[in-house]
Amino acid sequence: MTGRSVLITGVGTVAPGGIGTKQFWKLITSGATATRRIGLFDASRFRSQIAAECDFDPAAHGLGPQEIRRMDRAAQFAVAAAREAVRDSGLEFAATEPTTIGVTVGSAVGCTMSLEQEYVVVSDGGRKWHVDNAYGVPHLYDYIVPSSLAVETAWAVQAEGPVSVISTGCTSGLDSVGHAARLIAEGSAEVMIAGATEAPISPITVACFDAIKATSPDNDDPEHASRPFDLRRNGFVLGEGAAFFVLEELEHARRRGARCYAEIAGFASRSNAFHMTGLRPDGRELSAAIDAALSHAGVSAEDVDYVNAHGSGTRQNDRHETAAIKRSLREHAYRTPVSSIKSMIGHSLGAIGSIEIAACALAIRDGVVPPTANLWEPDPECDLDYVPREARERPLETVLSVGSGFGGFQSAIVLTRPRRGESWRGERP
Repeated sequence: MTGRSVLITGVGTVAPGGIGTKQFWKLITSGATATRRIGLFDASRFRSQIAAECDFDPAAHGLGPQEIRRMDRAAQFAVAAAREAVRDSGLEFAATEPTTIGVTVGSAVGCTMSLEQEYVVVSDGGRKWHVDNAYGVPHLYDYIVPSSLAVETAWAVQAEGPVSVISTGCTSGLDSVGHAARLIAEGSAEVMIAGATEAPISPITVACFDAIKATSPDNDDPEHASRPFDLRRNGFVLGEGAAFFVLEELEHARRRGARCYAEIAGFASRSNAFHMTGLRPDGRELSAAIDAALSHAGVSAEDVDYVNAHGSGTRQNDRHETAAIKRSLREHAYRTPVSSIKSMIGHSLGAIGSIEIAACALAIRDGVVPPTANLWEPDPECDLDYVPREARERPLETVLSVGSGFGGFQSAIVLTRPRRGESWRGERP
């Protein structure tokens, strides 16, 4: 990355199938799935009644009664994941100048759950067009303004540097981390708490995706409903969760003897300026983002050891993404493992890009490529190595993660194994 080098020194996750980074990694390397029937509300009237939900107890993760009352579920996820990342990093935040610490939070749909719940109350179940705001909770304004997600996270870590929200649809989680890395690289911060959060499993979200038939209707078999790159796929499975990172400038990390997961070596984003939800099959715009990210990282297509795919499980995404990978990696694409963890934890919209970065950092640390679950009959249009059903051990030096979002957003980020130096303690065992 141009400018100062940026390292991931702490990781925190809230994900379906297990809260915390250890449980998250255990799930996605086992090939097990966390998709199930929706339990957060009665979804019986919807076409798609399945999702990947987090079994999250906010009190068990250090949130007090007032915080629980004040925060939307997405904010609770963010604070819990950020606190885990801080603990994992070993950085003494109390001894760090707070103006050098910043926060970026990605989210596509903000405080959806609380907004919908409050609308139901103030509108008397939707029966009143002229709503009575007196029935709303005192924190309703925080739910309306997405910046509350970044505010809560900044308060949790006492950050007084640059604080922002990145909302670019389903690439928000990639773009949030990419933006944070650039702030460090340019010298605007020494440390960034960066990531994304989403809690979209609510009637309004399910209804919206039902309307465009984007989600899977396999309600009788939710465990196998998310099938990226499989010929029988029929839509994605909605998810929720968060992932946050402590990002540090290289010399800052070295001075304190920090341990490191990976270096954020390159990032780029593009727009297809084409369609709100549609994708061109040739993957040209995503390929342009990949090419720019690789160039930014100073690595070649042949250096890529693993591609963490967007892999939503829709036909148009899977063929678009496959074409983009081929376009950028050329013949090397056929020698490179590609997999989608959405097959196991669903698609958590704006959060998923950060959750996938967490998977990439852990993959570099352990030399393990997570599998694409439920891939039994590959689509002939998708003819790359998608690591079906079982994780694969493989030394990883350079990992590429990509994403596509409604609105035409296309993003790519490159992570590399951390360099070694005289004062460097190396990556985690």
